[in-house]
Amino acid sequence: MARPGKDSPMTGKPEAPWSAEATGARRDHHLRDGVDALGFPLIALTLPRCRRIVSVRKAGNSIREKRAGTPRLALICAAGPDVSPVGRGGNLMCCEHGSFVHAGRLRRAMHKTIGFLAIAASLWLGTAARAQETQILHPGSMAVTGFSGTVIPNFEEGLPPGIDPVDETFIDTARATLRVFDVSGLGGPASGQLVYTPPPFEVAAGQIGQVFAITYDDGVRDGVASGVPNLYAGATSLEGIRIVTPDADNDRRPERQRRGAAGATFMEGQFGTENGGGPGTIWKIDGITGAVSKFADLDTNSGPGIGDISFDNIHRQFFASDLDTGLIHRLDANGTPVDNFDHGVAGRPARGLAPVADDGSVMDIQGAAFDSEDPDTWGYTQDERRVWSVAYHGGRLYYSVGEKAEIWSVGIARDGSFAGDPRWELTVKADKAYAVTDIAFDNKGFMYLAQRGPVENRYDYSQFADSGRGEVIRYWRENPDDPATESVWVEAPQEYAVGFPEGNRQSAGGLDLQYGYDSDGNLDTSVCTDTLVNTGDKLRDNPALAEQLAAGGPLAVHGVQVTPTPLVKPANVPPFGSWFVDFDGYFEDPEVEGHVGDVEVWRPCEGRAGYYDELPGGGYLPPFYPPDFPPPGNLPPCLDVEDVRYFCTPSGLEADLYLHDRSGFGGDSIKAQSRTPGVGVSAPLSRAPGSPYTVNITGHYPGDTVDVGLCFYRQSDRDKGGYYPCCKMTVPLRTPAVSCER
Repeated sequence: MARPGKDSPMTGKPEAPWSAEATGARRDHHLRDGVDALGFPLIALTLPRCRRIVSVRKAGNSIREKRAGTPRLALICAAGPDVSPVGRGGNLMCCEHGSFVHAGRLRRAMHKTIGFLAIAASLWLGTAARAQETQILHPGSMAVTGFSGTVIPNFEEGLPPGIDPVDETFIDTARATLRVFDVSGLGGPASGQLVYTPPPFEVAAGQIGQVFAITYDDGVRDGVASGVPNLYAGATSLEGIRIVTPDADNDRRPERQRRGAAGATFMEGQFGTENGGGPGTIWKIDGITGAVSKFADLDTNSGPGIGDISFDNIHRQFFASDLDTGLIHRLDANGTPVDNFDHGVAGRPARGLAPVADDGSVMDIQGAAFDSEDPDTWGYTQDERRVWSVAYHGGRLYYSVGEKAEIWSVGIARDGSFAGDPRWELTVKADKAYAVTDIAFDNKGFMYLAQRGPVENRYDYSQFADSGRGEVIRYWRENPDDPATESVWVEAPQEYAVGFPEGNRQSAGGLDLQYGYDSDGNLDTSVCTDTLVNTGDKLRDNPALAEQLAAGGPLAVHGVQVTPTPLVKPANVPPFGSWFVDFDGYFEDPEVEGHVGDVEVWRPCEGRAGYYDELPGGGYLPPFYPPDFPPPGNLPPCLDVEDVRYFCTPSGLEADLYLHDRSGFGGDSIKAQSRTPGVGVSAPLSRAPGSPYTVNITGHYPGDTVDVGLCFYRQSDRDKGGYYPCCKMTVPLRTPAVSCER
């Protein structure tokens, strides 16, 4: 099928400022509900209810107690007319879905809540105003994406008898699909409790639609480092796909459609179309002002959306995976596409696999084949070439492929382009062959992976992923490399306990590393990657532990788990050594799945051993040759050092040397010896063909230049015994400015 042209962007509506009228409309938005008051029987829905639990909180930021007698207040909500998202990205955390209650109780609830709402709105307005006067991102800020919830527009006018309310339920464009949390204080030691955070900064679905992947840049503005990054979010289909046709029954609501139909469009709030967005849009949120703007568009995307985005701080560029075509797009710092990498065609042959080109399928929401509840009709590229997550690290771009997840990498050249050296890293060993939708690296040499269950899309909005079996695991490089194993990574990863349900595998597919926390739950920015944050569903829901968990807050928590990185299984099972943060602050929706997406922490810190540093005046340190080398006759040296890349491992610093045998000497092995007093240097005895030469460095001071003597030889010559030819040179290795953490 030919790929259709990109739709013209829709004209965006101006955002309503904070005003008395807007505030009143928003307050009324929370006070409308009721079904049997309309004269027909209550209809049970499988939607999350919208009751806001107000519980008594002790001092500090941790909910320490919530029992049956805790006072509760139900805030009843439905959509009010023409309520726009708050300007500049911030909006109020409001009810998620209408709770169907009897008319008498509805009226009593309305009378009791009006005063409370006025006070709450006043407090929040003050907080929002202050937040917009200062930066929204601080070291340790945690951004989380998730589904924005639903409403029935114009519900106060009633529904005719026999109408299924689900058919009249739409995305709530006034609620947030991205929130930035202040988790600098968790209120005390971890005990499996829910953490109460200050009101988060929010970006509404009306502005950016549904998003999953997020990343930060380096905060350079107009060529000057500001110290405050910007946040980026990619459009997604992982929170479901919903389509509509124009209003046909004069109820001022479009008609929901399960199947493709003539005239169908994406539902408002799906892709931020009011602001010119689409399924290939990457949004930019200014880290100082909170202003939202469109950063980039991947025109090749017809609906599946963006898998992940990653920022390369060395070359100041972005990488974004396209779930429609399978391409990894490279974009410059202004969002302009530069080029792309096609794993299916250019990557697979590096492992002896047949190339697989994109089959050209697209998401055609006006075609009869499209089924909103069948992701196989959504135009995803083939599984063998479908790139989910991308992460720049150590001079290479790591990426995950397919449901039977494989981790690959491709080098990034000095000019920022793809180096054309794709490399299979490992095939994920997990109980289920689920997609890896996020990758992160810490300063100790570990690579962390998060799985997300297969894509679902229930018509009633209850489930967007088959959750409950997704794992969070970590790998590390073998040291030394075991020649008997195919991968340079260990065969068996370590796993984390995610959530309290049986099996502890509630991953929703997002993860990142956070600073450390002290014994009182306060952020310690002197420790760079001591804490793992990951998203999950039903994180505190386990009937067998309900009594023990009750003291730590509500059970139906869909959000983020915060865990010290050393607590791998069997430690922390069940995860009472973790803290938990809920995405939307509502806890009576235990049945939903896949409503939370990605999580990313802004964590400015050093010690990220990676790409070889560029000299202040440009260029890179050349190899140093001793006085007696090159040999007489002005012959060129037999060896060039093309690149040096650093990695932290559990045992210390490693330098990967990319060597070029310029004279055709035919060497395949090296010996390494330190020529810097007090510094230890060693090299593994074995090396996989085509891989870099690895040198281990110990005993140096961070930032030191370590002179490493190399002997480059042929293993076959050495095996003969006696004297063998050896090309000798000294290479000065400038180590990272901060040591690897231990």
